[in-house]
Amino acid sequence: MLNFHLTPEQLKIQEQAREFALKEVLPVAWYYDEKDEIPREIINKAFQAGFVGADIPKKYGGRGLGLIESAIITEEIAAACSGLATSIFDSSLGMEPLLLSENEDAKQKYLNQIAKDNKLAAFATSEPTMGSDVAGIRCQAAQDGEDYILNGTKYWITNGGIADYLSVFATVDPKSRHKGICAFFIETAWPGVTAGRHIPKMGQRCSNTVGIHFKDVRVPKENVIALPGEGFVLAMKTFARTRPIIGSFGVGAARAALEYSLDYVKKRQAFGAPIVNFQAIQFKLAEMFQKIETSRLLTLKAAWDSDQGLDNTVSASTAKMYASEAALEVVNEALQIFGGYGYTKMFPIEKILRDVRLLRIYEGTSEIQRLILSDHLMKKYTPSLPKLEDLALHREHDPLDAQTPPNTGKTWRCRICGYVHYGDSPPSACPYCFFPDKAFKEVTF
Repeated sequence: MLNFHLTPEQLKIQEQAREFALKEVLPVAWYYDEKDEIPREIINKAFQAGFVGADIPKKYGGRGLGLIESAIITEEIAAACSGLATSIFDSSLGMEPLLLSENEDAKQKYLNQIAKDNKLAAFATSEPTMGSDVAGIRCQAAQDGEDYILNGTKYWITNGGIADYLSVFATVDPKSRHKGICAFFIETAWPGVTAGRHIPKMGQRCSNTVGIHFKDVRVPKENVIALPGEGFVLAMKTFARTRPIIGSFGVGAARAALEYSLDYVKKRQAFGAPIVNFQAIQFKLAEMFQKIETSRLLTLKAAWDSDQGLDNTVSASTAKMYASEAALEVVNEALQIFGGYGYTKMFPIEKILRDVRLLRIYEGTSEIQRLILSDHLMKKYTPSLPKLEDLALHREHDPLDAQTPPNTGKTWRCRICGYVHYGDSPPSACPYCFFPDKAFKEVTF
């Protein structure tokens, strides 16, 4: 039976995350956004509060929270600052390929350190010339005995400048695309690993984003988490696991924009009355609320699928695409409600708008999500209704009356224009589209 209520334990986590967001994140968000700098102290406090790497299984020293709990935590923090929420969650993204791998020794070694010692992991697939096309990776991994030598550059790496570990996807042969991709869990302190300058961005300025360069980095076999040919699948599994959380970023940020708008419209006067009294404003607020509620349900559904061990590729893409686009629409409407004040830095909406614009890009653009969903529809989706050529739209005769056609004879449907003919045989030609009798198919229910 469906149950849309959070458990008492989940409600407590929500309360704790909300308190943390309001007391620790919200007060510093605009200052560090202006500085274009990550407040590492807040990341440390998030770790102490149990929000960094909260989904590490208990057997590796973690809290063992599920993706639903991660979504709850992320929404609350994103409502205060989606950039900081990105940085706090990113360690989970960075460690996910390791967690999904079969390298048990590396799991025991590194996941325990992340859980207990406030170590951060980052995820590295994108490159200066490659983003959504994961099969187009050019970062080179040359096999040297049982080790690999890593050369190349990764780009757009969230937390890359402060991370202790990296999940790195590389290739043994760029021309082989999917078949050549492998993956490693490396330490940023190793010789040859260099983090670039923080990339200046339009939004999400409270999160650290850099390029990472590898120069003859030796990766021992103990740190291989996907052999050549296995890396692409591991990357896709990682995205399916983490994409629902992008929905949580959108839900939290959009909810903040709605709540700020509700406060504003009750106080703002126009034409002699608070603008909340105007139906145009009320309709905007209603649509904003609807999109947030829908986004949250889709996000939690995708997280639930993952927690149940189901293939959540489709639900994750649906949630990521809808929630990220809905967030942009909601925040944009909030700015419209605020008018000129919304366009200034004295009010919170402009920052939220800059932050949420990224959601349609990272961890697979909205276009990539559409490709995933259309591929599912074309290849895997199973319709419940009959094909059009097998559908008799009875308009001339009652199909429940046993004494009249179609029950006393046969029913034929023109596969070109849909005309339904009754009789023992089809007409020599369709009276509407003039196609011959071969265009007709007998229809039975």
